[in-house]
This record gives sequence, C-alpha cells and structure tokens, in this order.
Amino acid sequence: MNILLVHNYYKIPGGEDTVVQNEKKLLEDHGHKVILYSRTNFELDEYKGIKKMTLPFRILFSRKTYKELRTIIKNEKIDIMHIHNTVCMVSPSAFRAAYSMGIPVVQTIHNFRLLCMGATFYRDGKICEECIDKGVFHACKYNCYRHSKFNTAALAFVTSFHKKIGTYKKSNFICLTEFNREKLLRINKGRKIYIDPDKVYVKPNFTNFERDPLPWNQRKNQIVYAGRLDVTKGIHVMLYAWKKIKDTRLIICGTGPEEQWCRDFVKENGLENVIIKGFVEHDQTMNIIAESKALILPTQWYEGFPMVLTESFVCGTPVIGSRIGNVGSIVTDRVNGLHIDQTSQDDIVRAVSELNDMTESTKDTAVRLYNAENNYRQLMAIYQNIMTVKDQ
Repeated sequence: MNILLVHNYYKIPGGEDTVVQNEKKLLEDHGHKVILYSRTNFELDEYKGIKKMTLPFRILFSRKTYKELRTIIKNEKIDIMHIHNTVCMVSPSAFRAAYSMGIPVVQTIHNFRLLCMGATFYRDGKICEECIDKGVFHACKYNCYRHSKFNTAALAFVTSFHKKIGTYKKSNFICLTEFNREKLLRINKGRKIYIDPDKVYVKPNFTNFERDPLPWNQRKNQIVYAGRLDVTKGIHVMLYAWKKIKDTRLIICGTGPEEQWCRDFVKENGLENVIIKGFVEHDQTMNIIAESKALILPTQWYEGFPMVLTESFVCGTPVIGSRIGNVGSIVTDRVNGLHIDQTSQDDIVRAVSELNDMTESTKDTAVRLYNAENNYRQLMAIYQNIMTVKDQ
C-alpha cells in the first residue's frame, strides 16, 4: 500500500509531530511506501504587506498544497491519504486534492479544532463549549485563535465554509478515544450532517517505548508530574494539595510559563518534599516514572492524547488523573490509576492516600491498547475498510 501522510507543523513542536513520525516508521517497518507531505506555520513569517492580506484566502484554499499533492498522488501511485493537521498552510485543499484524484482520505483528530477555534474547549480558566451551540464565529467574541479577532474570524470562516460545502462529509476520521468521537459528532445539527458517523473510527496513539515494570515494593515513595508547567495542567491545585501531603515526595519534571510561580510557591510554603527539576531529558524522565508509585496529571481541560500516560502504563506506573475528557477516558479508575476531581485539592490528597499496587493491570493496559503491533493491525483494518467502501 502506498500511503501519503499530510501534516502541518505548528511553530511550537507538539505531540502531534511525534505521532506522525511514529506512524510513518510503523508503516515503513511493515513494508509500506510512505510519503510525508508537510508544511510549517513558520511560512507565515514570510507574508508581508499585500501578500499578508491574501493570507486568509490561502488558508481557505492553498493552490500550492493542492497542486503539489495532486502531483505526488499521481507520481507515487498513492492508495490513501492520511491527514494529521491542515492548520494553517496546508489548508483543507488537501482534502480536495485527494477527492479530485479519486483516492480516499482519513484524518486523525488530535484536538477539537473543527468545533473550537482555540482547539481546547478551554477559556478563561474553565471548560467552554459555547461554539458548539452558538457556532464557530462566536469565538471572535473572545479572540480564541492566537489572541486575535482577525485570525479567529479567518479560521472560523475557513472551518464554516468547508463544513458547508461538504469537504469533511466525504472524509473519514480517526478519533483517539470514544470521548473524542462523541465531541466530534456534535458538529452535526439535527438533519444537517457535516460528518458521517459511519466514517468515524476510534484508534488510540501507540508508544514504541518498552520497559519491564519495577515491583511495587521496590518503588520509591514518590509521585511524578511530567509535562508543561501551565495553569491548564492543574499545577496550582496540585501544589496546594501538597501542602497537606507530608509523607510522599512530588517530583516535577518540565518547564513552562508557571515554572517561576511553582518555585516561589514551594519556597514560600517550605515544601521540602517537592522537587522541581526543570527540563529533564526523556530517558531520565522515564527512569523517574518507572521508579515512582504514580504519575499525576490533574489537567483542567479535556486534553488531546497525552503520550506520557501510555508511557507510564508501559512502566506499570498508574496515573492519578482528572476524570474529565480524554484523561478520564484513558485512565480506568482502580485498574491503571485513580480518578480525581481536577478542581479539588482534597481529592488529590485522597487519591495519594489510596494508592495501591496496580502494576500488573497497568502494564496489561499498555500491552493490550497501546502496543505498536496491535495498533498497526487496527490502522490496517481502518484503511482496508475505507478502501473497500470506496470501491463499492
């Protein structure tokens, strides 16, 4: 099978980029020919003056993307196009290029961009789903995309336009969790079907990381947070909870806008059992997770698909995670972790006190759901089903 991966890189690297590379290697390792077509939002820096004024039209439909993809599809005899991200430079013209050449398309949904211009369903410190009912142009009220009314309006127009002309209805989609699928299908309104439910599949991301779990009784009495130090991740409520936790260490690996706040808070409150390590290399972070009693992620929003969760599962390390959104979907309470109310310090304290040996069931989760070979079989089943339906 000849597969064309399409991905638009944001200016700030993220988990989507890792997923694209992992999936490309997985397919190539199984003998498929894989072509990666990519663009980057650093191209935006090249737009000045009059050229910048044409940007909304290029985001609506990129002739460059359209022509280049059609050429690749023809020359490389592509069987299926798999899109990961089109915002901004790739644009939805990628879908149109595939349709014009008669090949099927599937897009992995990494965030909530089709319904929320901020892509997160999170605004001003709380969950926000107003645009689901009021329409994507409602986001202009809050400047949800890049803190700009103009940019938000431009993106809302692109999304609304392609929704109405049927660009997305012809495509297939892969959601990372059932929660994601349920949210995505809320784009449909009564008899107005913008995305065909029969074309929406569920397949999680996978990890190539492998590790033999350390027995529970050999683990250090510590819990680790590994990720961006940001308000949306629940950093504040987590540290306030640790004012009440005396006998368990908290190891914090990561940097971000709240790093200085975290350091000041720890110092001012004399939290000797909280260690802020700052940036830590991935291998070292995994060593810390592997020897800890749990990973903690008290996120305040729905999240996409935090890869650190699956990597923690591989180590047999359970996750104390918010019961909302995708974290709540990925973490099964008292099987591979514990659910918490992400707004409650006391619930974090409660979860830490109730931690117990879930090493075996946590590792089993990783093997069953996030193993590379199992994931490959799922992806092939989706591709084959899509191509079979196309040929009927």
